[in-house]
Amino acid sequence: MACRGVRGATTVASNDRDEILTETRKLLALLIRLNEIESSEVASALFTVTRDLDAEFPALAARQLGWLEVPLLCGYEIDVPGSLKKCIRVLIHLNTQKRQDEVTHVYANAAEKLRPDLNNLPTVDLSELEDWIAEQMAKHQR
Repeated sequence: MACRGVRGATTVASNDRDEILTETRKLLALLIRLNEIESSEVASALFTVTRDLDAEFPALAARQLGWLEVPLLCGYEIDVPGSLKKCIRVLIHLNTQKRQDEVTHVYANAAEKLRPDLNNLPTVDLSELEDWIAEQMAKHQR
């Protein structure tokens, strides 16, 4: 079994705790569902945020979705002049049988411009996705 990197990024409109958690949960939900990720297969996940986001740790969203045993780490993205602002990124280290070309990376909201070559995701029913997120959060409330 190989360890593969699964990448994703999203943006928020403001430095708001609820918005950071909501958009991170959506990003993770898409990554989980499109890649059939089980938390037991995740070796670790690294989240970064741009310097203009400090209202919450995005890793909390992963905990809310049940990644209770997964090692998670948050940090700042390098502040390159002219780079995308209010951006949350994640790199998931996934133990999987999938080949690298079978991994689906997700770039949402304004982060789509980071990897326009990867913007061929299937259409997603956002209300169904939000229902799935609510189910996961209810299952894993502490």
